[in-house]
Amino acid sequence: MKYFSKAMIGLDLTEMDDILIEKTIVFLKFLGIDKCYFVHVAKNLAIPQEILDSHPELLAPSDESIEAMITEKLKNFNFPDHIEIEVFAEEGENQLETFLRWARIKDVDLVIMGRKETLEGNGSLAKGIAKKAPCSILMLQEKRPPGLPKKIMVPTDFSDHTELIYNFSERICDDLHAELVPVHLYQVPHGYSKTGKTFEEFSEIMKENANKDFKKFLHKNNHRDLDCHFVLNEDHDEGKLLLDEAHKIGADMILLGSRGRTKSAAILLGSVAEKLVMVNNVLPMLIFKKKGETVGFFEALFRI
Repeated sequence: MKYFSKAMIGLDLTEMDDILIEKTIVFLKFLGIDKCYFVHVAKNLAIPQEILDSHPELLAPSDESIEAMITEKLKNFNFPDHIEIEVFAEEGENQLETFLRWARIKDVDLVIMGRKETLEGNGSLAKGIAKKAPCSILMLQEKRPPGLPKKIMVPTDFSDHTELIYNFSERICDDLHAELVPVHLYQVPHGYSKTGKTFEEFSEIMKENANKDFKKFLHKNNHRDLDCHFVLNEDHDEGKLLLDEAHKIGADMILLGSRGRTKSAAILLGSVAEKLVMVNNVLPMLIFKKKGETVGFFEALFRI
């Protein structure tokens, strides 16, 4: 099944590029990608001295030199010949704005970014893109071995918003013959003690209620019967709780959806998803966003 046609892959001219290219190749066929834009965005495209020392033949203008380096790297990785490729280097004072502008210009369906675990870098560009990109984002982590997922965790809250990502998750899991594991965070209300019940007793009540909501969600939307994992949130960081649960269940990918402030702002991440992006640099993560937002709204994102 074809999920995405055009993908933009962000490169930073570090060792992470090799890792990202190798892992991207694994996903190309499954995701249905037939065109890849490889882009490097920097405030200054001057080639670092250490690269010039290693490649004294680089005498062309820096953007052309960088594009040539990336193109040669793709050849070394035997990037599939049937995939159309375009490579470009761009200079921009605001790297995030420049990258997102090109994502809109090229009308890409998917942005692929790397997340570093031990390599130098804070991942601020990748996090910003995850928050504001006008399309879906696939984040591939440094240390995770290349490969398609077999157990996919989907954070869910049983809302209408969840329906979109749930449908997408089921399609992906069917195609991959992978296991789909819904996960829901629930809390005990602060006034529980007034009921005369203990924290543990009211926690069980909230869990049972959440399970009923989950069953209603499945029945209302004609989904298959699955077991949802319920995680008690005792005022902890939701992102870390979800990541911990992913490790506990042995998930090898997290799939989540964007959640806008309004229906017209559906390309923005919700607060829980944003926290998960912040803490997760160990598991591949696909953030599904529905394309088709207006240019005016997209431009307004840069003022947020």
